[in-house]
Amino acid sequence: MANKVESFELDHTKVVAPFIRKVTVYTGAKGDSLTKFDLRFMQPNLEAMNMPGIHTLEHLLAVYLREEALGDEVIDLSPMGCRTGFYLTIWGDRESSEIEEMLLNSLKKVLTTEEIPAANEIQCGNYREHSLEEAIEYAEKFLNSYK
Repeated sequence: MANKVESFELDHTKVVAPFIRKVTVYTGAKGDSLTKFDLRFMQPNLEAMNMPGIHTLEHLLAVYLREEALGDEVIDLSPMGCRTGFYLTIWGDRESSEIEEMLLNSLKKVLTTEEIPAANEIQCGNYREHSLEEAIEYAEKFLNSYK
């Protein structure tokens, strides 16, 4: 196998969620860089978010992280297949400490959210599968348990 999958190299029995972890920095052919972060909400192999809640939290964080970022820094927020968190990809060589305030502020916004952005058949491929209550629960759990 030519390329290693970084997350497969992580010992999931040794990490303690919630956490923000800098996964790697990628450098493009023209010298631009981007950083991938592991935003872990649930303890691996012990907990997992339900799909409606993780789906709603993805929608909310997609908006709120961009509001908190400077300019167009956020490239992508992707839920992990194991449903324990998200991968955040952002322009530049960034540190976890720089992302921390952005994420915590975004999660605080989730707590007061009353409407799910883009939760309709035009803007979402599975608009019926959302749970604002679960998204708020996951945000609250992260905020109450982080550090």
